[in-house]
Amino acid sequence: MLREDKNLLMVTHLSQLLDLVTGFGGFIVPLILWLTQKEQVLGMDEHGKAIINFQISLFLLALICIPAIFLLGLGILGLIGISILGLVYPILNAIRVSNGEPISYPLFKFLK
Repeated sequence: MLREDKNLLMVTHLSQLLDLVTGFGGFIVPLILWLTQKEQVLGMDEHGKAIINFQISLFLLALICIPAIFLLGLGILGLIGISILGLVYPILNAIRVSNGEPISYPLFKFLK
């Protein structure tokens, strides 16, 4: 039986900010929470997929920006933009979860 747990969903979204501290925790922690709680928490499967898609998208865009640094420094602007997206969207979606609103992450969709 699924239970509703907005607090855990908020923590899952905010755990992406661990990237700022550890560099990789923002992918690992939400992945673990999603895989362990998707059968117990209502909405966790949808939120977990959205978070992992967003993290994969940011990683791929960062990989594209690295060689673009040599192209007039455009990669640096791209990395700054990616950093802003990686900071703003987890906070916005955590607030949306707490208000009972639907979440939205930009970029690519890898998981369905």
